[in-house]
Amino acid sequence: MIKIKGHEIDPVIVKNAGNRRAMQFKNNIITALRRVGVNENDIDVPLERLAMKKTHASATWYQDGHRMHYTHGLQNKYVENLHILSKVIEIEANRVISGEKPLSDFILEFKEDKDVHDKRKEAREFFECAHDETDFEVINKKYKEMAKELHPDKPTGDTEKFKQLNIAHKVLKRELT
Repeated sequence: MIKIKGHEIDPVIVKNAGNRRAMQFKNNIITALRRVGVNENDIDVPLERLAMKKTHASATWYQDGHRMHYTHGLQNKYVENLHILSKVIEIEANRVISGEKPLSDFILEFKEDKDVHDKRKEAREFFECAHDETDFEVINKKYKEMAKELHPDKPTGDTEKFKQLNIAHKVLKRELT
C-alpha cells in the first residue's frame, strides 16, 4: 500500500503481458478524464515500447485552456508506474463526478505553469545534472549533498542559495515522482 496525494493505492506487480496491461491502464486514464469533460484528442499518455522498462509514466491533457500534467516514477517498471498514475487520476476524477471536489480544484491539482519547461531546465542546471536527467534518485542524492553544504546553519551556508535549492528540488520532484 502506498500513499499518493492523500490516497492509499495498492501497487501491482506485473510479471508478464506488460504492454497489454500498459494499454489497459492508458485506456483507464483516458476514460476517467473523459468523464470530467476532457476531449479524448486533448489527452496524451505516451506508451513505452517496453512496458517492463524502469522509467516513469506520465499523462498530459488540456482542460479549460490549462495544460495539465501528472507523472509517477517510484515503482520498478513503467507499467507499474502507469497503474499508479491511472489510479490517482481515476480517484480524483471520481471525486469530481460525485461532487466531493469541484472541477476547479481538480484543475488546480494538475495544472502546470506556462514556464514549467524553463523552470525544469534551470533546476537541472542548478543541480549540475544532464538536461535530460530523469532519475530522481540521482537528483535526490545531489540535493542532499548540496543541502548539507548550503544550509544556513553551516559555516558555508547561504540562505538564498538554500531557498533556490529547495525550489529546484520541488520542481523536479513534481515532474519525476
